[in-house]
Amino acid sequence: MADRIFTPSGLDALPPVEMARKAEQVGVVKAGMSTANTFALAVLAGAFIALGAIFATTVTAGGADVPFGVLRFLGGLAFSLGLILVVVAGAELFTGNNLIVMAWAGKRVRTVQVARNWTIVYLGNFVGAVATAVILFVGKQYEFGGGAVGVQALSIAAAKTDLGFAQAIALGALCNGLVCLAVWLCYSARTTTDKILSIVLPIAAFVAAGFEHCVANMFFIPMGLLIKSDDAFVSAQGDAVPNLSTLTWERFIGANLIPVTIGNIIGGAVMVGAIYWFVYLRKDDVTDAPIASVSDS
Repeated sequence: MADRIFTPSGLDALPPVEMARKAEQVGVVKAGMSTANTFALAVLAGAFIALGAIFATTVTAGGADVPFGVLRFLGGLAFSLGLILVVVAGAELFTGNNLIVMAWAGKRVRTVQVARNWTIVYLGNFVGAVATAVILFVGKQYEFGGGAVGVQALSIAAAKTDLGFAQAIALGALCNGLVCLAVWLCYSARTTTDKILSIVLPIAAFVAAGFEHCVANMFFIPMGLLIKSDDAFVSAQGDAVPNLSTLTWERFIGANLIPVTIGNIIGGAVMVGAIYWFVYLRKDDVTDAPIASVSDS
């Protein structure tokens, strides 16, 4: 058995310590991007996530005869489109950018740079997601399937605004743990196919499990609120429409968006970013030397 130095090359996936170094460098680049580019790419990300969300809504519409878990999983697979577009096409997503803490913890970016990036990206995501909801509402896509798409959109939005504050934080933390793990796995990828495969299952898992994503909710809930404003549509659906008493703009912000955002930051920045920084990038524990451990038999 002869030990040799392992150095990633060709199409070999990057090992975790190299993924951590790449994540740190990506954080430096993101934090230094111009305001105009950051905002434009954030608007795109909001729209991309919204497209994944309406895909999932459409796929799961009218699925009463499909087992709950199966239907949720199918919706999760469809929703994966959003992060695939963000990662492969290139865009700035607030939840994924929580990993900038890895560069911050290594003192390669300042606190003010992290706050600036998160603020710009969050606002851009909101604009992109809500704008997409407005376009879909004007296009009356919610009337498709005999109104099944609209009813499903209302059901999703009403359920999200009915969550308790602590519950929303917890579900948000679990959600962005999986989202940032998907992004983290992409740092090991060498091809577009690798990236897509890294994204699909973590994203499908969080959707199937019912976890909460603040940017997705920037689409889901405004979409539901817009549909709710169409009194003729709501009346025509009769008993198929869920209780909409909690579906208000006040509940959207106070009972969902704020606590889910807090949870997303905990899940992404702390549960993924900070932990992987601690394991792989602490200066007293990790050097720049190549990794040794792979053996020939």
